[in-house]
Amino acid sequence: MSNHKIHTLDNLSLQEFDTETELIPLLTPEDEEEMNNEELPDSLPILPLRNMVLFPGVVIPITAGRDKSINLINDAYAAGKIIGVVAQKNEEIEDPSKNDIHQIGTVARILRVLKMPDGNVTVILQGKKRFQIESIVTEMPYFTANIRDVAEKRPTKKDTEFLAILDSVRELAIQIIKENPNIPSEATFAIKNIESQSFLINFVTSNMSLSVEEKQNLLSINSLKDRALETLRYMNTELQKLELKNDIQSKVRFDLDQQQREYFLHQQMKTIQEELGGVSQEEEMDEMSVKAKTKKWDEKTQKHFEKELSKMRRMNPQAPDFGIQRNYLELFLDLPWGDYSKDNFDLKRAQKILDRDHFGLEDVKKRMIEHLAVLKLRNDMKSPIICLTGPPGVGKTSIGKSVAEALGREYVRISLGGLRDEAEIRGHRKTYIGAMPGRIIQSLKKAGTSNPVFVLDEIDKLSNSHQGDPSSALLEVLDPEQNNSFYDNFLEMGYDLSKVMFIATSNNMAEIQPALRDRMEIIKMSGYTIEEKVEIARQHLFPRQLKEHGLTTKDLSIGLKQLEKIVEGYTRESGVRGLEAKIAQVIRNAAKSIAMEEEYNKKVTNEDIVQVLGIPRLERDKYESNDVAGVVTGLAWTSVGGDILFIESLISPGKGTMTITGNLGNVMKESATIALEYIKANAEFLGLNPEMLTKFNIHLHVPEGATPKDGPSAGIAMLTSLVSVLTQKKIKKGLAMTGEITLRGKVLPVGGIKEKILAAKRANIKEIILCYENKSDIDEIKAKYIEGLTFHYVKEMSEVLKIAITDQKVKNAKVL
Repeated sequence: MSNHKIHTLDNLSLQEFDTETELIPLLTPEDEEEMNNEELPDSLPILPLRNMVLFPGVVIPITAGRDKSINLINDAYAAGKIIGVVAQKNEEIEDPSKNDIHQIGTVARILRVLKMPDGNVTVILQGKKRFQIESIVTEMPYFTANIRDVAEKRPTKKDTEFLAILDSVRELAIQIIKENPNIPSEATFAIKNIESQSFLINFVTSNMSLSVEEKQNLLSINSLKDRALETLRYMNTELQKLELKNDIQSKVRFDLDQQQREYFLHQQMKTIQEELGGVSQEEEMDEMSVKAKTKKWDEKTQKHFEKELSKMRRMNPQAPDFGIQRNYLELFLDLPWGDYSKDNFDLKRAQKILDRDHFGLEDVKKRMIEHLAVLKLRNDMKSPIICLTGPPGVGKTSIGKSVAEALGREYVRISLGGLRDEAEIRGHRKTYIGAMPGRIIQSLKKAGTSNPVFVLDEIDKLSNSHQGDPSSALLEVLDPEQNNSFYDNFLEMGYDLSKVMFIATSNNMAEIQPALRDRMEIIKMSGYTIEEKVEIARQHLFPRQLKEHGLTTKDLSIGLKQLEKIVEGYTRESGVRGLEAKIAQVIRNAAKSIAMEEEYNKKVTNEDIVQVLGIPRLERDKYESNDVAGVVTGLAWTSVGGDILFIESLISPGKGTMTITGNLGNVMKESATIALEYIKANAEFLGLNPEMLTKFNIHLHVPEGATPKDGPSAGIAMLTSLVSVLTQKKIKKGLAMTGEITLRGKVLPVGGIKEKILAAKRANIKEIILCYENKSDIDEIKAKYIEGLTFHYVKEMSEVLKIAITDQKVKNAKVL
């Protein structure tokens, strides 16, 4: 519904009624009955209206501006004040003809005429009855037409359906008045006070926001019930439109108010920041734009950054996403896109740096120099990823640091131990709260160049979880064919890692995923020998610990024998971490004496070491005498270096069974079984009575039963031990051996030769039996470490027995 309007023949204009004007009362049923009983004249002057339809009983103001209309109103007002009002078919026509007006209209009575200062005439009309034009009598000076009454079909007073329709019309009208802000709330009282049924319908219809055509159609309906139903349909539609419009306006108003409030606060904050000397958001974004021009980006990256920056400019600074977007763009600007440090390919200098920082490790240093040489010749980083594998504390991580110094590159290290979230490598999507780039991108940002030496420490300690497999995420990082566009979830773009030199470290290659292991070149780093540890302690560990404890060589010194005593008696490891801790303990004791002004030995003695570190608990087994039959010295490899072990055999009367003890693994037990079967098969050749093997039980034992032992390398030692106990002959003095045997009596090569040989030397062993194929392993050991050792290289078991078994019987030999 719409508010009261003043309708003109020229244009529809809105004016308010003067509050002092005499009020026109609403139509009552008595008035309506009186109007219906009035006789219509045969002819009437016809007033065409452009943009409205007059309904019976309704009072409306109109403004007449055309000469024809003004003349008609003046003449009618002077005569009987009755005119006929019809609607134009097309409101654009200034001077309508008889074909341009509708045939059904409303007889109106002129209630009042007001002459306006501009020459127009305002007329207040009240509709009375409907009529139909039968013929136009005259067109000048205005329309005059013959008319006839149009009867209105009214429902009976007991028509409950019609009464229900009227109630609905009244209720909807009140709701529309409440929803429409343009209609004064006083109109509700008017609706409630209307008693006439037809006037209620006409009043509501007249004030609805309908087109002239729709209102004319309603006026043309003869049945009041049908007109009421059609009006109700239009009212439902209008109410729904009003409710939807109001909902939209309230939402828009709330959003606009919130935005205005935030804008106002933001402007205040911006002013405060500028007063305090801070940088406003706009200035910060401008600085980003200026900084971006200095970056060595390709076109694709440049466009992506500009797009993200423009997105940030459109954001509300108070929105949560604004901070995320700023962090994202700051990362973009901080990353070293296309920034590379210049490589120093002076290989002689690199060799000096590696020798300075690492004693021993000749194979590893040689391989690293070869790697750098290839880089120098190709000038391309697409080379295998190096993986240094070996026991803890042997210098795997520090190799990477030395290589970085030799090349003149930045050094970056990531500890992968315990990592179980794939996002640690690839980063989180920036839509998450607290999202961050992965460790790879973070480290490159920290390094400031795109070609650092990147050490991936403890790559075998990666673990899986429900959050993904980080070792699988590393596949792209460590593949030279793929890492030129490494995708980080936070960065949302590929980053070139092809110039990065990756060095991985691990303790156990078996723990690494096969696909990842395949992408790396494995360089094995064995443990240090006793001699190497002593030299490392003398050259590196002792001076470093002196400096860290605030002492100098004038305050304390230590000899090689004392260092060797610490290594052998107090540490059992492949690396030197434990050794450094023991040396630090000795130095702290001296520092305490200096601080308390007590007497102490400036040169560390064996007694000082025992006093500070306690009684040695890890001293190596020394070689035992050969006075007992069946005791052979074998050589073993452990994770903390080489060691000697003794294989003991004993015979006792029985049925020829063999018992094996000493916490041995399956492979070692099999070696003992093979040795016994070889003896049985070759008893006559060995000078043994075959019947004897069925009358005596054999017990083979390897001491230190708490320590698990396994492997085939004790095979020849077990065979020698069994032959010795069965013949009751002595083993050659100062002899040790290692090698695998077969049923045919062949001797096969074994591993860990370097560690085993050095363990034998420490045990004062003079002669060693090895497989002929292990000769190449001996050649790799520095000559000074094996001085005084004699090596016997054999191919057959008979050669071993010939060298190891003497013709001399042991004391108190058993009679077999």
